[in-house]
Amino acid sequence: MSEDVRLVAWVRGQVQGVGFRWFTRARALELGGMSGFALNLDDGRVQVVAEGPRERCEGLLDWLRGDDTPGRVDGVTEIWDTPRGGYDGFAIR
Repeated sequence: MSEDVRLVAWVRGQVQGVGFRWFTRARALELGGMSGFALNLDDGRVQVVAEGPRERCEGLLDWLRGDDTPGRVDGVTEIWDTPRGGYDGFAIR
């Protein structure tokens, strides 16, 4: 059994206006078992919050850092925490 975690990631690069949040949601749903959201920030980054089993959150983080994302990712900063709950599915904000 895997522990549930909270992943908060900030994605830098050309990640707004390219469908990044939509594809992030689609990838999270494909991996399954996660809730959270993807949000455009005023400084051009996208914030991704995902809660669920550690291996699935790690899979989402690997995807965020990979070459299969829309736009161009220059870097990802993440923090890990305990889940807070309160999310209904995985949303685009």
